[in-house]
Amino acid sequence: MKAIQVDGKRLVWVEVATPDLGPGQVRIKVHASAINRADLLQRQGGYAPPPGASSVMGLECAGEVMAVGEGVERVKQGDAVCALLAGGGYAEEVVAPAGQVLKVPKGLTMAQAASIPEVYATAYLNLYMEAGLKTAERVLLHAGASGVGTAAIQLCRQTSNPVYVTVGSDAKIKACEALGAAAGFNRKNGSFADTLAQWAGAQWAGEGGFDVILDPVGGGYLADNLKVLNLDGRLVVIGLMGGMSADVNLGLMLGKRLRIIGSTLRARTIAAKAAIMDGLRADLWPHLESGAIKPIIETVIPIEETERAHELLAGNDTIGKVVLEVIKG
Repeated sequence: MKAIQVDGKRLVWVEVATPDLGPGQVRIKVHASAINRADLLQRQGGYAPPPGASSVMGLECAGEVMAVGEGVERVKQGDAVCALLAGGGYAEEVVAPAGQVLKVPKGLTMAQAASIPEVYATAYLNLYMEAGLKTAERVLLHAGASGVGTAAIQLCRQTSNPVYVTVGSDAKIKACEALGAAAGFNRKNGSFADTLAQWAGAQWAGEGGFDVILDPVGGGYLADNLKVLNLDGRLVVIGLMGGMSADVNLGLMLGKRLRIIGSTLRARTIAAKAAIMDGLRADLWPHLESGAIKPIIETVIPIEETERAHELLAGNDTIGKVVLEVIKG
């Protein structure tokens, strides 16, 4: 089979060994995959795959089941599926644990289905399972126009949680508002803390603040995040784009009873990932099939042009997902 490999500074579409199919696994003929920032880090040598995972990049895919291993009853040969992967998505074929594979929601294309698993699993895990988000609690999403951000906005809309976003342009604010965000802040205009506090105070009768923050930035935002959290607020850090370290105001944490939660998805156990995917099937799939929630895709690019797709995502101008097409249509 063919897969994307790193050749010096280039990404090339070349022949590689086909992965073996084991018990409890599903072999998928990949129609589409999608780009995630973790792929950019892996390419640079900063995010190695978990032990036993494919060295090929790609954390999600959609395609057709070619075969199933012993004990698999969740899907069968010929089913259209999408999958959450620990690696291997940038390829013609991939093998995934059955618990991480779901049938494609009715009415969605393969490109749309490929854009779902990683970002919706990330948003669902961290908002509802890690942070324990409750109805009507207020949410602050950093990088609100990203794949995870656009997924989280739509999930919060369905669970009646007001959302404020920080993004990198005024156009992205408008895009997020169109998806259901109440308002947004352009991070290029300085610190978000004072502006958000003023907006929240005006919006909620002087009771400014947020109950849950989903943050892929990390160190550079920590102090301001703590400032804008309410009593018993939860900060879930899912990335370190703004640095790995920061000073923590422990007095503020104690006084507000705040929790800082570090969370990653890729290295979790197969059982943990299966539980997340089962949650998505129950709580997300009906909304995808009704059209209440829609995958947000910036563009679809042939997999042979993965280099261009990476450059596009790295440019920080995209809204939603960049999808790689392996089989046209």
